[in-house]
Amino acid sequence: MPITVEDDVIVRVKNVLIDQQRPMKERFRALFTLKNLGSEKAIAGISECFSDPSALLKHECAYCLGQLKDTSAIPILSSVLKDTCQDEMVRHEAGEALGAIGSTEVIDLLKEYSKDSSVAVAETCQLAVERIQWLHSEKSKQEILSENPYCSVDPAPPCEESSVNELKATLLDETLPLFKRYRAMFSLRNRGDDESALSLAEGLKCKSALFRHEIAYVLGQMANKSPVEQLKVNLQDENEVPMVRHECAEALGAIATDECMQLLQNYLKDREIVVKESCEVALDMCDYNKSDEFQYADGLNKQQFNT
Repeated sequence: MPITVEDDVIVRVKNVLIDQQRPMKERFRALFTLKNLGSEKAIAGISECFSDPSALLKHECAYCLGQLKDTSAIPILSSVLKDTCQDEMVRHEAGEALGAIGSTEVIDLLKEYSKDSSVAVAETCQLAVERIQWLHSEKSKQEILSENPYCSVDPAPPCEESSVNELKATLLDETLPLFKRYRAMFSLRNRGDDESALSLAEGLKCKSALFRHEIAYVLGQMANKSPVEQLKVNLQDENEVPMVRHECAEALGAIATDECMQLLQNYLKDREIVVKESCEVALDMCDYNKSDEFQYADGLNKQQFNT
């Protein structure tokens, strides 16, 4: 439920978000504050950021708009998806966000970009179409699915109950449709145990960069220490695509062991800007996880005490 605050406070939080002179970690906290507010003005504030030079920040803005499931974000997300001057990870996240909102009005647009020259964008739009079609199907009302303990809006629902071995086999079978493999992915994530986390980590070797990136994302959600080594291998691989390396960095930040923190420190000057910025944000998340701070999205508290 959106939080009601004075408009001038939202503006001050938004000004932190769009201030390119501020550290990325501060801008991320401001972004998630606006996401938590979820109002029309907060959405407008997030939307102002799509002209920023940081692909990482714009990608996260698209993610947050999708998580809000507010149809008022459809026009800006559609324009970002269409804009081939945007980085592919930003366009991919815009497509995924449209799928998260779940409105049938964007199906034609998503089908059009399911043939995009960027494989990551095309695969994302294919998944988004399937999610929306599933969401509005009779089947979605009949399936008994595991509960998502992370309260995120995911690009695919979990599948109906299966064993870890069966889910792992589906996850890693690259002959199967991506939507089916994603469903196995989210089922394993929802289980949350070491065996499931290690099964997921095997997906970091799969062919699809989009798939590897989503595997890293869910491992970050789980914050399970078991797959640190696998995440480390993909982060350290300079031949790995930046979209995957960045998500591995953020996952390590969520796991937040001393080893993770040291590894992230080593990549604070990476040649890939998105990886470098992700390490900065991930280290801030490590600090938060090790602190007694009440909440990560603390932009509202900071603005309320500013005069």
